[in-house]
Amino acid sequence: MINTEIYNLLLKQFDKNNILIDEPMKKHTSFKIGGPADFYIKINNIDNLKFIINLCSENNIPLTVIGNGTNLLVKDKGIRGIVIKIDFKELVVENDNEDIKIIAGSGVLLSEISKLCLNNELTGFEFANGIPGTVGGAVKMNAGAFGGEMKDIINKTTCIDLNGNIKILTNEEQQFSYRNSIFSNNNYIILQTEIILKKGKLEEIKDKMQQISKTRKEKQPINFPSAGSVFKRGKDFITAKLIDDCGLKGYSIGDAEVSNLHAGFIINKKNATAQDVLKLIDYIKQTVYEKYKVQLELEIIVLGEN
Repeated sequence: MINTEIYNLLLKQFDKNNILIDEPMKKHTSFKIGGPADFYIKINNIDNLKFIINLCSENNIPLTVIGNGTNLLVKDKGIRGIVIKIDFKELVVENDNEDIKIIAGSGVLLSEISKLCLNNELTGFEFANGIPGTVGGAVKMNAGAFGGEMKDIINKTTCIDLNGNIKILTNEEQQFSYRNSIFSNNNYIILQTEIILKKGKLEEIKDKMQQISKTRKEKQPINFPSAGSVFKRGKDFITAKLIDDCGLKGYSIGDAEVSNLHAGFIINKKNATAQDVLKLIDYIKQTVYEKYKVQLELEIIVLGEN
């Protein structure tokens, strides 16, 4: 199906101003890297989402789902078919005796939940303070930091499959593991999740959040575009330390550079291409393997065409 036909089909459901054609994905990733998506659309209601799912299924159109693009590297030729950004923004607090429920749409930023927790004196979410990205992405990859992970606080998650069936999965059914979940390995699209927290003490919550923010600023290159930690940590090694011990801090290919502040990060110094980053990733993996016989595994997600 040619793009004109796809465009005409999209116009049946969406205003033309909401359909972005040949949209540079570098505008939608924290890496500031990525070629064009054939079509890019924000989705903020279930009817529009079901329309897209059916359209892609019936016409064999590739469908790519993203959140805030903070864990993505999009290749230089971009993404074929339709890219949708899930933008469900529901955010509700419910009291349930000692436990407090937060029901959050998959498009809600983690930073919004951190503010909500502080304002409502809720503890248990402090570890996520400063993690960029949305609830959907955090659930999918079981995001974590500073000793906490999403799996520790999630009660249930509502999702939709590519047949349009809505499912509610318990914590156990989400099959959480390190930077992984059931959503990493199938085509469920996350709609919302329910988080369980407890009442805490305002000053303790604030102090913990401030300490985490301070540590991030001191140890992570937050002033440069990046996709966070490039590689997963090992069971018996610290990945960033191996990279650092190989003398790779500051090593660059094009404008992609191993951060001098944190060797687990690759930064975009100015105009890095995805090819620069991928070559640098390969070089890091090869160098670490030659010295330590360790195979590094990617934490970031790579999408699109070379």
